[in-house]
Amino acid sequence: MKKLLLLLASLSLLSCGSEKKENNGTETTATITPEETGKAIFEGKGNCYSCHRADEQSIGPAIKDISKIYKDKKGNIVSFLKEESKPIVDPDKYSLMKANFYITKTFTDDELKAVEAYIYSH
Repeated sequence: MKKLLLLLASLSLLSCGSEKKENNGTETTATITPEETGKAIFEGKGNCYSCHRADEQSIGPAIKDISKIYKDKKGNIVSFLKEESKPIVDPDKYSLMKANFYITKTFTDDELKAVEAYIYSH
């Protein structure tokens, strides 16, 4: 009986190891990139996709255009989404975007950085 309890305790401890999974002799771990997180926020709770498309202008500028302009002008997307800096892409459409700041202001800094990473991935 003691041996059985010792065996069960040992197996229990071994099964509580890391999240890594064996796959044909190689270890794999699931890693979500900031870009993937940003895309999920962009298309989900941020509802950014309703106005912005990857390669074409819609209601708002295309993501690739936002990325290029912010990189070229060394802009800060996070600061803009916090409404701490002025728009540098299509300032004439700023009034349309301004209505969505109530959403972006609820994002954590990590979420905003993830959205920024997603935009810069274009």
